[in-house]
Amino acid sequence: MLTLISANTGCVRALWVLPAALVLLACSATEPNTARTPAASPTSTVVSASTPSASPTAGRSSTPTPKGTKTPKPPDPISIQALINKKYDGSNLKLARLLGDYGAYKRYLITYRGDGLKISGVMNVPDGKGPFPVLVLNHGYIDPDTYFPGQGMPREHDYLARHGYVVLHTDYRGHASSDNDPNVDYELRLPYAIDTINAVKAIKSSKLRFLDKDRVGWLGRSMGGGVTLTALVAQPGLVDAAVIYASVSSLAADNWKQFYRPSEDRSKTNRRIARTYGLPDKSPEFWRAASPRPYVDRITEPLLVHHGTEDQTCPIRWSEATVRALKADGKDVTFVKYRGEGHTFERQWQRSIERTVAFFDKHLD
Repeated sequence: MLTLISANTGCVRALWVLPAALVLLACSATEPNTARTPAASPTSTVVSASTPSASPTAGRSSTPTPKGTKTPKPPDPISIQALINKKYDGSNLKLARLLGDYGAYKRYLITYRGDGLKISGVMNVPDGKGPFPVLVLNHGYIDPDTYFPGQGMPREHDYLARHGYVVLHTDYRGHASSDNDPNVDYELRLPYAIDTINAVKAIKSSKLRFLDKDRVGWLGRSMGGGVTLTALVAQPGLVDAAVIYASVSSLAADNWKQFYRPSEDRSKTNRRIARTYGLPDKSPEFWRAASPRPYVDRITEPLLVHHGTEDQTCPIRWSEATVRALKADGKDVTFVKYRGEGHTFERQWQRSIERTVAFFDKHLD
């Protein structure tokens, strides 16, 4: 049963069955498979809000510094404000080896440059002349030691390419063939947002003729949902629309408590964080400044949020809180809750991807 509260439900598409090899969604080996939790009949609810924003822009000051006063202290390098102030230089997007021809599209390895690093990834290019709208995909957490190029979201890769979108899946720094950054965990993974921003910059500066540089969107899942939200507040107006699935919290302290604190593998990083930043209970101002939620009034793009009610990895209350913050600032956000669905969206994924394509078709037109 499907309950729609939003006045804007998107379009209905014919059901399409993916090859079995693409149905399994790559996710962290530490994440439980909550999608098999028994529940009542699958139901999804759409909640939409798109009232004009009247709130001031967070993290920016229009008041000049009076003469004789001290120059404002620069933001902490590990903060959203530092990402806002940063200059992005994504460029040199290159197609590398052809990985395969899938009938409706071809799949390539790619590289681009940004922030002094070479970043690898995978790109699906639909058959035809183009130019095609482009979606940059931000994957969830996968152990970098076992990660392979383009890992994560195989269903989305295939479906979106078959529906006429170029799909660029960025590997992030320290993944696959990307250059390494040993401080990513210590920096609360904020550098991943730099990588996806530079992916979009590389697309927009590319000479590849099949890319429609005026129609670009972001799609992020789990940790990648947080990467997407952080990129939206750091660089508003860079893309045309964004979709996030089963996202981590928009507060860095929530994510540290859920994923860092219980991890023995991160004990050394946690000690370093405690020594330099202070843990969330001791340094709440630092942790809030490293979170996108206080800055969501900067977002200018329409946003679609998917989340399952039985998600045990990223509880739905996190997306509920993020959506409340967005609505409070009058942002164009559509929130879809999937009753009985877990973190991996195994039972109602088809409904979600049809909504996703309808959303991008509308906003990237």
